[in-house]
Amino acid sequence: MTTFPTPKAIKTTLLASLIACTLACGYSSKTNPPPTAGNIPAIAQLAPASTTAGAAGFTLTVNGSKFNTNAVVNWNNASQTTSYVGSGQLTVAIPASAIATSGTVHVTVTNPGTPGTGMYGSGGTMSETSNGMIFTIN
Repeated sequence: MTTFPTPKAIKTTLLASLIACTLACGYSSKTNPPPTAGNIPAIAQLAPASTTAGAAGFTLTVNGSKFNTNAVVNWNNASQTTSYVGSGQLTVAIPASAIATSGTVHVTVTNPGTPGTGMYGSGGTMSETSNGMIFTIN
């Protein structure tokens, strides 16, 4: 005598097969790939390169390369409101309070990272910061 599987056994087998196929295809979890390296900016020159302590505020021009349109000048590790002139030049207004006393200031440029797009968040870039240059307050 031949026995046939019950409808409940068939449903259970089909459900288990469907779950196994879904997991094998990677539909159970979506992992975002890590962001790729962004443009690494480089500073070649600060203009002016120095000023006198207690002087009036001024506009600092940062010349270099690979500046993104949203690049930010960092003055002693504090981001400043930055104007993009071109991929090789940025300007920033330095207030008199930032140059009230003599010393040196570390200046860098950061190209902020971009978020990933698409189904799995691919295409994002990391934030990249330039080499540093020293601004002197005499």
